[in-house]
Amino acid sequence: MIYRTEHPKPQFMRESFRNLNGSWGFEFDFSKSASERGVLESDTPLQNEINVPFCPESKLSGINYTDFIPACIYRKEFMLGENEMSGNIFLHFGAVDYKATVYLNGVCVGTHKGGYSSFSFDITRFCQQGINTLTVYCEDDTRSSDIPSGKQCHKYESYGCFYTRTTGIWQTVWLEFTSKEYIKSVRYFTDINSGAVSVKASLAGKGELKARVLFDGKLVGSGSVKTDCGQALINIKLDEIHLWELGKGNLYDVELEFGSDRVKSYFGLREIHFDGMRFMLNGKSIFMRLVLDQGFYPDGVYTAPSDKELENDIIRSMAMGFNGARLHEKVFEERFLYHADRHGYIVWGEYANWGLDISRPESVHNILPEWLEIVNRDINHPSIIGWCPFNETWDEGGRRQCDDILRLVYLATKSTDPSRPCIDTSGNYHVISDVFDVHDYDASGSAIRERYKNLPYGFDDKFADRQEYISGMPLFISEYGGIGFMLDRNGWGYGNIPESKQAFLDRLTDVTGAILDNKYICGFCYTQLTDVEQECNGLYTYDRIAKFDPAEISKIISAPAAIEKE
Repeated sequence: MIYRTEHPKPQFMRESFRNLNGSWGFEFDFSKSASERGVLESDTPLQNEINVPFCPESKLSGINYTDFIPACIYRKEFMLGENEMSGNIFLHFGAVDYKATVYLNGVCVGTHKGGYSSFSFDITRFCQQGINTLTVYCEDDTRSSDIPSGKQCHKYESYGCFYTRTTGIWQTVWLEFTSKEYIKSVRYFTDINSGAVSVKASLAGKGELKARVLFDGKLVGSGSVKTDCGQALINIKLDEIHLWELGKGNLYDVELEFGSDRVKSYFGLREIHFDGMRFMLNGKSIFMRLVLDQGFYPDGVYTAPSDKELENDIIRSMAMGFNGARLHEKVFEERFLYHADRHGYIVWGEYANWGLDISRPESVHNILPEWLEIVNRDINHPSIIGWCPFNETWDEGGRRQCDDILRLVYLATKSTDPSRPCIDTSGNYHVISDVFDVHDYDASGSAIRERYKNLPYGFDDKFADRQEYISGMPLFISEYGGIGFMLDRNGWGYGNIPESKQAFLDRLTDVTGAILDNKYICGFCYTQLTDVEQECNGLYTYDRIAKFDPAEISKIISAPAAIEKE
């Protein structure tokens, strides 16, 4: 069975797309000697088979090997016809953890470092008509302090908030065929006040770029421009204004044409900013009712078994009253963001910084290049309302974080995308940030009310010796709750386990109400959407079974927020 056959980039789709998921040859390389043994340049079939795009640690891969994997080899044959050889051929990878070296017909075509960002190679000159042999060599070391690994466990067995590792290919692999003149990338800039969109494209070759904008199949704007400099900008006035709103994606479809190249895309018309301490969406104060989503699956680990399951996690979240999520310690695949765009579901785009020692200045090289790849990949998604490259930057071996790393990554993020707020490091320790967020797992609503009663001038910050809250900064409680419940195995949650469903609901009402009632708090993020392995503080089990009536949770989460009334 071939899984995940849908197009992996809904915002940049060509019909000339060939999915390479399915059965691949596979071998472990525990000694990391494949190159010396001549395996990588060979076309000899490998010893085992794996179901791509699932990592070898997962059940769906058919391998289900959960010990450490220092290196592994993938091999796949594919056919190319005469017509496909007439233009350019690109090989795309959604994500490969951690370092990927790619060979085609025995020749190395390129290397990519970073387990979460998408990448591609122009393989035109390496291809041949007929059978082509693709080999991918993957190296990973979750124990290395030079490799960001998020919540992947650095010990043999999962424990605490660290879970099963992911090695190698874990997102879709595909081929794309273009003419010699083609569209490289596109960026959208929208203006809700004038009802307009600017389409900025990077191009290969010269010619005329044309853009048609449609809403519900109706043409609502178009434009064109001739260029021979590799860049083009088209400003389009929209005949109809449909704002991207909470619970209502209202997406505009875009048809791009450059020579014989055709790309289908979309954008959302919305505006975000902070007005003092209030988060504003299209000029309206919105309270961020978020849930922590870690994006793990019992059978696929990092990879959802189907596109529908990606969407279903959004539907499950919204059913319990949440209007968005923190995509936590992981970079989610673009299909998830597409569904968030469609549903009007707000998210913070994050990175998997855990595992990376940032007490050394040189560690910036191990995050910044990949992080900027991620920001550029996802910059057009209207669902993303902010960036957060780091989470809880704890000390490493008694050494404090290098503040200059956080400052540099923040400034690079803002330079790349000045349209969104950026949190330098969620929870601690802030250096330079547009939002001051805290993690507060206190189980007492009265204690929470007391802690934040002096806002907007200040609050009782347990890390006040390491970070400074500036009066009037937006305050976001980006982790709270984490209430464990229905632990049917050796698991854990924050605080004491409630003895009954009613006790759980009473505690959730108490702590949530304390946050909602403070007119200077702009949002919360409840930990978490689902259980993950031994961490059993989800509102759903790991198998996505609701522990409570969603309507009961929604009533608590959706209660009015004081800041929305200001």
